[in-house]
Amino acid sequence: MGSFSIWHWLIVLVIVALVFGTKKIRNMGEDLGGAVKGFKKGMRDASEEKKPESVAQRVQSDDTIDVQAKEKTDA
Repeated sequence: MGSFSIWHWLIVLVIVALVFGTKKIRNMGEDLGGAVKGFKKGMRDASEEKKPESVAQRVQSDDTIDVQAKEKTDA
């Protein structure tokens, strides 16, 4: 009694097809498939975007960076 048999699922499928109609179910399936394709394309495009350069890549070996440190004094 715990799980449904194949006959239960077939009856549910027939009832759903009668209530909604096969055309509406097919349209919902196409819409869902298009949404999944769009999501996958968006994920692929996001991963292919150029990542920002790191500081190490921007600084050439012959460039120097001068840094001055200021000592904080209490007044």
